[in-house]
Amino acid sequence: MSVYKSFAVIGGGTVGLPVVNALAAKNVAVVLLSRPGSSTKTAPPGVQVVQVDLTDTAAVAAVFKEHKVDVALSTVGRGGVVAQKLLVDAAKLGAVKLFFPSEYGMPTDIVGASTEGPLAAKNHIAAYLKSVNIPSTRVFTGPFIEFIPWLVDYSDGGKFKVVGQGEVQISFTSITDIAGFLAYILTSLPPSELENRVLRLEGERTSLKDLAAQFKTSVERVDSFPGEGGQIKTALHNVIEAGAGSTGWDWAKNAEGTGSNAAGSANALWPGHQWKSIKEVHNL
Repeated sequence: MSVYKSFAVIGGGTVGLPVVNALAAKNVAVVLLSRPGSSTKTAPPGVQVVQVDLTDTAAVAAVFKEHKVDVALSTVGRGGVVAQKLLVDAAKLGAVKLFFPSEYGMPTDIVGASTEGPLAAKNHIAAYLKSVNIPSTRVFTGPFIEFIPWLVDYSDGGKFKVVGQGEVQISFTSITDIAGFLAYILTSLPPSELENRVLRLEGERTSLKDLAAQFKTSVERVDSFPGEGGQIKTALHNVIEAGAGSTGWDWAKNAEGTGSNAAGSANALWPGHQWKSIKEVHNL
């Protein structure tokens, strides 16, 4: 049985707001931290929304202390990953017991210290959490099922644009399942099953080529994606082509992990749950 009673979710965006809703449905104390000037968040009854400068360590720590936060879950976007170091400092000052850094994507563990980019930045935050002795939980989900059309520049009647061959297996997980999983484990499992763990989810496993068939279309191979967001899409496709689209990817061995390091191994922590399929999410 969980001993965690109070939760803070940092960021009310793609992942943050669903997590807030899932936790609130468990009738636990939840506070949502958002940046001053950000769009107004519609939170469930009983959830307080606090606008606070997320780069002000003392101010964030004060919110943690006021609400007696046991667990802080960062869901900041790509641009805020590096700044999480300040949130970790705030968690230390606020006596937070467990910190979930913003992962919710492809595996970022065992990336070389000299490696740059978003995957390395996330790994650096995990290392910083360890250095300041705050227990943490990292959750790898693979790409969101809901974002598949964005990932491949798909629109009805179009083709899937793919960098590479599109034949590598990928772990996809829905945002709804991610939020529900977090709410379940945080209100059901003891700290020993969560602290300093890497949890690897997988809603459905498939390749971009086979995925195109589900959408009743075909693959168009491209060298890169142009326009806004093109650089990050191209980078993601290159990571996928290397094998790391699977949540079980082992960067050190350049191969799939096994046992507790296998793709989807953490699904068992939510017994009896039926994970959403790509077909279900996209009404295929």
